[in-house]
Amino acid sequence: MEQPVDLHQRENTAPAESTDPPPRMTRQQILTLISVASVNFSSMICYSILGPFFPNEAVKKGASQTVVGLIFGCYAICNLIGSLILGKYIVEIGAKFMLIMGLFVSSICTILFGLLDRVPAGPAFITLCFLVRSIDALGFAAAMTSSFAMTAKIFPNNVATVLGSLEMFTGLGLILGPPVGGWFYQSFGYEVPFLLLGCVLLLMVPFNIYVLPKIDADPSKDSFFRLLTHVKIVLICYVIFTLSAGLGFLDATLSLFAIEKFNLSPGYVGLIMLGLSLPYCLASPLMGYFTDKYPVTRSWFMVTGGMATAIGFCLLGPVPFLHIPSQLWLLVVMLGLIGFSLGMTALPTFPEIITCAFERGFDDGLSTLGMVSGLFGAVWSLGMFYGPIVGGLITQHLSFEWAAAVQGGLAFLAAFFLAVYYLFQRPQRQSVCEDGRRQTDENTPLLNE
Repeated sequence: MEQPVDLHQRENTAPAESTDPPPRMTRQQILTLISVASVNFSSMICYSILGPFFPNEAVKKGASQTVVGLIFGCYAICNLIGSLILGKYIVEIGAKFMLIMGLFVSSICTILFGLLDRVPAGPAFITLCFLVRSIDALGFAAAMTSSFAMTAKIFPNNVATVLGSLEMFTGLGLILGPPVGGWFYQSFGYEVPFLLLGCVLLLMVPFNIYVLPKIDADPSKDSFFRLLTHVKIVLICYVIFTLSAGLGFLDATLSLFAIEKFNLSPGYVGLIMLGLSLPYCLASPLMGYFTDKYPVTRSWFMVTGGMATAIGFCLLGPVPFLHIPSQLWLLVVMLGLIGFSLGMTALPTFPEIITCAFERGFDDGLSTLGMVSGLFGAVWSLGMFYGPIVGGLITQHLSFEWAAAVQGGLAFLAAFFLAVYYLFQRPQRQSVCEDGRRQTDENTPLLNE
């Protein structure tokens, strides 16, 4: 299974822009797809089990709403740092080794997190939550950064399609995590969800050692700073930031809001969270296939999805100045809208950044893909840091309704800025094309010799 992937198999191609039907997958590609799907599923189910019950459990242990947000936020900031460093040095470390070690670290930390209920309440509990969660974030960053880069390398001409298919497993992990975590917590207590799922994640390690291919590559001299000198990439990064900020905000605050507002149990809160993850899971493959087949639609998918996300967050509470009473059915419907628009907005971002990087002269190899993957993970983590902390502060000092409205405002600004950019760029591109055609016509001889 240690077959190296040829670095030059994509020369003179246009990554993520092909409209041709994808060729039949090789055995190695199928095995890699299964492997990465298992990573996405097992990692996300372990990540998402905290939502329904951990905030309430942490409050019982002496943590305030702000501290709960910081616990979620420290995971994101460590993920950010890890994604940048690991994305830069993915070639030196090795993509396969990085993924395997990331899985192993995450599994051990998940098990340890399940034992924290035995720690005395107060500073000891809070400190260990920060420590274990931070190390877990580094493992998660390693696994996801390498899996994104390997996927883009092995499936160069249909990145969005493959990522959309893989996001089914990401969404499935997000779907099963909250209800499974809530049900096991209600039935068996705090420890069992973490111990069980941590062991499942640990079992993924030998499987991926056997299945994953070895990818040989040369390091690149390009940097994240050069990647961020392009306006389009910066705007797409802001889009990614708003999406993850919204999800981080919901992770830290939605369960407490639903329990207090509608008097629901943690198990029912987990079912409500299906309204967010199920539409995302179902929409992702379709969105990925469509944006790969018609790459020109990616920009407007991001704009339309951002607008829909803004509407979803503003009506989630709903925002107080609308004077609409909070209702459970409206909450579930708006979570569904946010989940669907998340798939519409998020899936085109990764192939768009890859395409832009290659157009700007970056090397067509694993090193560039690792940097793009690391940048994506870092910006996503920055949003996951901002969302719980700022959302928790606004919720604590104002209300959940106002905090959700702020998240909607961020999504609206991202969609607005991106729309302005694309509208401004279109006349320029048309002018360049017309100039090119005019120059060609002028250089064409009147008579053929």
